[in-house]
Amino acid sequence: MQEYERLLEEQPSFRTNQQRAEAFTARAVTSGEAERVARRLITIPTVVHVVYKKPKENISKAQVQSQIAVLNQDYRFTNPDTAKVPDAWKGLAADAKIKFKLATKDPDGKRTDGIVRVQTDRASFGPGDGVKKASQGGSTAWPADAYLNVWVCALGGGLLGYAQFPGGPKATDGVVILHSAFGTEGSAIAPFNRGRTLTHEVGHWLNLRHIWGDTLDCSGGDLVSDTPNSRGPNYGKPSFPVISCGNGPNGDMFMNYMDYVDDAAMFMFTAGQVARMSACLAGPRKSFATA
Repeated sequence: MQEYERLLEEQPSFRTNQQRAEAFTARAVTSGEAERVARRLITIPTVVHVVYKKPKENISKAQVQSQIAVLNQDYRFTNPDTAKVPDAWKGLAADAKIKFKLATKDPDGKRTDGIVRVQTDRASFGPGDGVKKASQGGSTAWPADAYLNVWVCALGGGLLGYAQFPGGPKATDGVVILHSAFGTEGSAIAPFNRGRTLTHEVGHWLNLRHIWGDTLDCSGGDLVSDTPNSRGPNYGKPSFPVISCGNGPNGDMFMNYMDYVDDAAMFMFTAGQVARMSACLAGPRKSFATA
């Protein structure tokens, strides 16, 4: 949200585009347009920019592939931990019908494995999109209407990752992930070694909010009706139920991908969240649905 607030202040068009996206989302969900998008599988070409200084940051192709596999399980609700969804919410867990595939052609039409490697002299990056700029030691984005750009690097300040919501500048559109919170092997380190950081951040890229609405007083919400409002983020591996904001008996949906729990404790999107992502693919990110 630090990046979200920065863009609101620095890019007047982003504020306008977000307002338009929210208005469109409400119409698309109500009219059934979002549902029509959700009926078919949408494949999103993905490019992974590996920006590294140390050898361990230059992650292997196998580590990249392990992360793509996690995305495809999580967004299709075929992840092996679906059985852990509490009985009270089993009827809400949903398949987003979104597939991610490493790009096979680059912007010039040449064959690629979908991985770009850039050696940098920077020890780490922070928020502010430096990793997305060659002039700052990073890697330039591929066209944002044709690819999901994912940057993997060393991040400072305790950051696991951050994403750009729909409607921001195309030159910085995509997701940034700490190399040790990416994929399930190689440099990935517990408790963020099951690939769920990218699952969470791609949710933001598809216009999902945190389940607590980024307030700490129960006044917020994520604009999705089937995720109970919670007082704030949950961490670690909570025991069900965690009750806040008068949301008993089932409490916070902390196992939702849009909370802050450890990778092993999150394993679902809801039907309402899927509708919101489908609306995003019918609206601000429709280039992926019509490709």
